[in-house]
Amino acid sequence: MYWSGWIEIYMEKKIYVIRHCEAEGQPRDAALTDRGLKQAGALAEFFSNIKIDHIISSPFKRAIQSVGPISEGHQLIIEKDERLTERVLSAENLPDWPEKLKASFDDMDLVYDCGESGNDAASRASGVVADVLGSEHESTILVTHGNLMALLLKHYHGNFGFEQWKNMTNPDIYLLRFENKGVKAEHLW
Repeated sequence: MYWSGWIEIYMEKKIYVIRHCEAEGQPRDAALTDRGLKQAGALAEFFSNIKIDHIISSPFKRAIQSVGPISEGHQLIIEKDERLTERVLSAENLPDWPEKLKASFDDMDLVYDCGESGNDAASRASGVVADVLGSEHESTILVTHGNLMALLLKHYHGNFGFEQWKNMTNPDIYLLRFENKGVKAEHLW
């Protein structure tokens, strides 16, 4: 694109957003199951021939373990970022949490007791993406959790919602490709 005699070049940025592998539970220190550890190995195989120059992960143990083999294979340090932790829907145990979660996708400003709205969660996750876009890195992996990942994808493509979240797997991978000030999402896993 030419502007006043200058050539403006947009470098393509690729951000692979990964949902962690199968885990033993939801607490921060929940480890991967034996199956989850095998899935982490499969993720490393998937990325073995893909150029990656940066890895950022939720500090939760299951997220770090999911990307550990990729980190080793690419000889990259895993940067931990609290903004990639799972969204807290509510501080209380909600027996009808699936209905509450669906409602929170329909109304992104909806907040339950001591919880976080969908917009607030998407905003912190998209802040990580903004930092990556402002960096020199061309190909970054972000490792996070299902609800936050769905909200991040909804942020860039409004049609991603509760039904798409329900169909996500552990692990799951989406590629966000930023080029010429636009973004495209592709489901890879």
